[in-house]
Parts: sequence; C-alpha cells; structure tokens
Amino acid sequence: MALFLSEDDVRELLPMERALERVEASFLAQSKGEGINRSRKRIILPHCSLHYMAAALPAERCLGMKIYTVTRRDFRFGVLLYDAESGELKAVIQADHLGRIRTGAATGIATKYLARANASRVGLIGTGRQARTQLEAVTKVLQVSSAKVFSRDERRRQEFCREMEARLGIHVEPAASAEEAARFGEVIVTATPAREPVLLGEWLQPGTHVNAVGANAANRRELDGSALARASRIAVDSLEQAQEEAGDLIQGFAELGRGWEGVVELSSVVSGAGPRRRDEREITIFKSCGIALWDVAVAAYVYQQALEKSKGKELELW
Repeated sequence: MALFLSEDDVRELLPMERALERVEASFLAQSKGEGINRSRKRIILPHCSLHYMAAALPAERCLGMKIYTVTRRDFRFGVLLYDAESGELKAVIQADHLGRIRTGAATGIATKYLARANASRVGLIGTGRQARTQLEAVTKVLQVSSAKVFSRDERRRQEFCREMEARLGIHVEPAASAEEAARFGEVIVTATPAREPVLLGEWLQPGTHVNAVGANAANRRELDGSALARASRIAVDSLEQAQEEAGDLIQGFAELGRGWEGVVELSSVVSGAGPRRRDEREITIFKSCGIALWDVAVAAYVYQQALEKSKGKELELW
C-alpha cells in the first residue's frame, strides 16, 4: 500500500540539512556509476506543458519519476517512488517544495566544493520560486555574513530581504541592480527565468563562485559569454542533460566558438576525481539544470521519515 505525502508533510520531514546530505550522497553514487539518471523530457502544448524525468538508486532499492505540468497560472509537481526490487509503488509525493529544496541543496553542495572556504558575501539575482532555498542552502555550507538581493519587482525584493534576514539571522539587503548584487557577492546565485543574460562576466571579482540555476531550457540564459570565458572551472549536474537544455552554455559556447571541453559533472568534483578550486582567484561556475537523481534521493528520505513518524495517508491503488 502506497503512502500519499502532501506538501505539508514534505516541509515537516525534509529540513535543508538532510537535503544537503541526501543530494551529496546522490552525487557520490553518480560518480561511482551507482546512480542511474534519465534526462528530462517535455511535451509542449499551447496552454500547458508536461515534464518528466526518472532515476534510480539501486543500492537503496529505490527508483522513481518526477512528473509535472506548467501553465501560465500554476505548477503541479509530483514524485512517484518505487521499490527497485518488488516494483511496488511506495509513495506518491507532492513535490513543489521537494523540488525547491533539492535544487537549493545542489547549489549548497556546489558551493561547498567550488567556492572559497572563507567566502562570506552572497549576491542573489532573483526572488522567485527557487530563491529562498538557494540562499538558505548557501548559509548552511559557508559562514555567510551578508547578502545583497536584486529582482525587478522592488516590493517583492524588499519583502524577500526582510523575510530571509529574519529566517537566516544574517544581514540581507536589497540591491539597486543586478550589477550591484553581483559585484558584492563572493558567491553569486542567479535564479531567474531570463531569456537574456542577467549576469555579465565583467562584474565578476577574482575568486567568485557562480551558481546559475534559473534557466533550464536551450532558449534561456542567465550568464553572458564573458562569464564563461573567465571561468577556470565549469561544472554541471549532468553533461547529457546540460547539452540539451543549459541555454547558458549552449548559447555561450556558440558565441565563444568553443565546445564542451573542460566542462565536468559536479559528481566528479564531489568525489575528488574531478578538478576543484586551485587558488583564491579562480572564477568557478556551477550550471544547474536539476536532475531526477536528486528527487529520488530526497524522496526516499522523506518516505522513510514518514514511516518512522506515521505521516501521510495510505492509498490502495492496485
């Protein structure tokens, strides 16, 4: 009998600290060939789109799929979690918050391994659906003292800063421009749906680490070509998926007349097989598209917690 777990259940059962642990473990499994990931596929209709992606962690006896729809008005996310041996459906999980927190956790892990250990200032561009968990995750892996935040809507920008300052206990202030936020940050996060670059390479200070998380379609981008040109390290979550939908890299590399040589999967960096930061002046980039392996990893944790704490509703489906 499967469990149905709501957004409220996920919020209660999945703190950021545990999400960071689970996503880091998924990177290690990926690096060892013990995690199976299938890239996102999309069906695009005039008024709605369907997106689906799947993964497995055989050593943990779990596999699953995230599936979601997007319309002009709403997003609807769900994860189906299965037992990898019996094929039994273990859980149906509402996955809006799950998706936000696992994406934030991936940024946290990238920052842990690619940013300077003494970085303490964060520049954030975007205050939308992903921004809160992005900033939270970075504060869990670094001793962050302050953040500057820019978004186009001044009211939302002010509200975001007040909320996150109270929640995280650090100084969070609005920036008057994306450039101001970027020049301030030793770690920069871009979390926007931009079709044109919101972060320019000329704004990056030596030693900066950039997490670009907002654009996961080939026709969208947040970084300009000069940001890529200045980076000594570029990591992605999945090379296969990035080559299909990382518009920052697809468009940027085309402008620069270069290929994907030197781009590595973050899993190799986490495992130690791939290159990490060599000195304090290197500029590093993590381009995140979001992969199903993270969803399955955190969903498995949420399911186990639900069993232990008697959460969720039982479903008899077949």
